[in-house]
Parts: sequence; C-alpha cells; structure tokens
Amino acid sequence: MFLRERIEGAGVATIVLDAGVFEALTGQADLSNEEVARAGGVPLQELIDGRDRGAAMDVMMKGAAALLGGLHREGRVAGVIGLGGSAGTTIGTYAMQALPIGVPKLMVSTVASGNTRPYVGEKDIAMMYSVVDVSGINRLSASILSNAAHAIAGMAAGSPPRLEDKPLVAATMFGVTTPCVTAAREYLERSGYEVLVFHATGSGGRAMEALIDSGFIAGVLDVTTTEWCDELVGGELSAGPQRLEAAARAGIPQVVSTGALDMVNFGPWDTVPEKFAGRNLYRHNATITLMRTDAEENLRLGEIIAAKLNRSRASCAMFLPLHGVSLLDAEGQPFHGPDEDAALFFSLKQHLDPTRVEIIEMENNLNDEAFALAMAERLVELMRQAAVH
Repeated sequence: MFLRERIEGAGVATIVLDAGVFEALTGQADLSNEEVARAGGVPLQELIDGRDRGAAMDVMMKGAAALLGGLHREGRVAGVIGLGGSAGTTIGTYAMQALPIGVPKLMVSTVASGNTRPYVGEKDIAMMYSVVDVSGINRLSASILSNAAHAIAGMAAGSPPRLEDKPLVAATMFGVTTPCVTAAREYLERSGYEVLVFHATGSGGRAMEALIDSGFIAGVLDVTTTEWCDELVGGELSAGPQRLEAAARAGIPQVVSTGALDMVNFGPWDTVPEKFAGRNLYRHNATITLMRTDAEENLRLGEIIAAKLNRSRASCAMFLPLHGVSLLDAEGQPFHGPDEDAALFFSLKQHLDPTRVEIIEMENNLNDEAFALAMAERLVELMRQAAVH
C-alpha cells in the first residue's frame, strides 16, 4: 500500500481495486478481486481452480473496466493509476479505456519502455517505466512510485481551463501537409470553430474516428488520408481498415483530400522490407523511412477511399490537388510523381458517387494557401447548411 499512502499523503483520497487472481494483494482493497471477478461474470474461485491465466485475465479486464466505469459515472473518480507487469498493465489499461478522454490516467509498468500502442490505444493514458519490478519496495522503486503518486495526485486535483464552447472540427495533419492544415485551421478558427488536429500516425486517425463516433464533432477536415497507404501496403502507421468510416456513419459534413497519399511509412532504413529495395525511398530521419506509392497502389487507394466516402449520409466533398499531394510531391521534390498522382485522381473520379460526393479539382499543390482556404471555406458552408437543417 506504499502508493496509496503517498497519494493520500498528498491530500487525495483513494479507492484501491485488486484485479489479481493468483497473487494476494498486500493490504486491504476497497474493491476486492472477488468483486472484480464477479463484475467480469465469473466467480473468483472458479478462476483460481481453472488455473488458466489467459482466461482469468479476460474476466478481470472486463470486471475492472465495469467497476471503474461505474465509479466514474457516480462521480467518485478524478483520476486512475495502475501498477503492473505485462498482465497487470493489460488489465489496468483496459480498465482505463472505460474512462473518457480528459480523466487522468497513469500506468506504471515494467513494459512502458517498449511498444505501448496496445495499452494506450486512442485514450490519453500516460505510461511510466517502472525500471524495476513493481512488487516490493526498494530504494529505486520507492523513488519511482513516489513520483508516480505525486503525478496522479496533481493531475486529479487539477482542472482544465474553461474555454469558450464552440463547434468542434476534426482535422488530420502530417509534417508534409502542415502548411495546408495550418492555413485551413486558422480560417476555421476565425469562422467561429474550435479545431482539433490529429497527427495521421495510425493512433491519430483511430482517435479521431473514435471521437467522431462519440458525437462531439460538427465537421471533419480530413486533409491527410495517408494512413490508408500504410494499411494497404503494410507500413507502420495504419489506422486500420475502418479509417474514413466514422464521419459517414455519424452523418456529419466532411471535406476530404489526398494528403500524403504519396508515401508509406517504415522504420529505420534497414527495416524496409527487402521486396521494396528497388522502390523510391526517402530517409525522413534516423527512425523513419518513406516509400513513394506507385501507380498501381494509387489506383487501389482511390478505389478504397471512394468506397468509404460513398457511404456518406451528409454532405461530403473531395478536393484533388492536381500539382501534388504533399510537400515531397511538389515539383523538384523526391516524391514528385505526376503519373502516380494521375492514377490516384483517375481512380477517385471513376469510383466516387457524384450524387453523394462533390469532386473539386484545383490546379494547386495541396499545401498552397488557395487550396487550403478553399477546403476550409467549403467545410464551413457545409456545416452551416447542416446546422440550418
């Protein structure tokens, strides 16, 4: 109960939930592992007798999420902190996913220095590497856990600033589409909207789609649809096969473009799959290697994106920048590819349903200010029309 003592010593009350099955918690829990197992649908003794750690984890994940979500709905949770190895981290972060974005979430974990995507997902979960095992207190763990306790106590005691309540617009951006999104965002803000910009890194696209599904978004400026390149070709920044579906499903206006559809993202240069050795590769930095999409891939991308947008139940516009889809696709740049872009634009125009999706072609690079403002202006028009109806 070292962590509990440090948090309460900082003036914040605690509720301890025990999600363990085979190891006893040191100290008294406010919500016992028996209650967690029961909330997950299986008696604890049955899990103990079964000796199946995987099955037990599934039950405790569901139970912990159910109890934590219930506590939050009752107004009893201002933040949550968890401790664990790989199993405890899986249970703890799964339960944290039950809380809305904005509620402080901190996971102290032995696996926090590795790939945290499976644990963080699309929620604002902070991961702290425990360095040593979280069982037992020693000189090093005492320091780390004290830092964690004060961190969550400070977050839980704080409150976000009150900002003017404006309609929310979601936008997608990459480094190579930043000038476009910046100009469009500034126009939207001048027009009375608050803009949430999501970095199109896979998790960013998934987070945006989840927020759209939650009903918070009035319109979408989906400038940067590059995550579909990684989903199609096998890059590292895929947002999954459901990307580009949420706005259509929610029935909200969206203006979409082809931002960064010229590139697939891989890790360091020596991690690019051997089958792509002859392709147009660009060393973005020491940890990211980009690969230019070819004409065949662009034909397929156009078909996929069109199929997603054709499901739209609200106004939808597709903007095509005929002089390049990113900073790297401008004339004289490494990914300048008129033939590849032509394949993309041809496919989109062939497969988009003109009764559902407006197609607007402009003699610009995507990052030209005129192109950015045209997209933003059209989205404002569509959102105002939707508000009237």
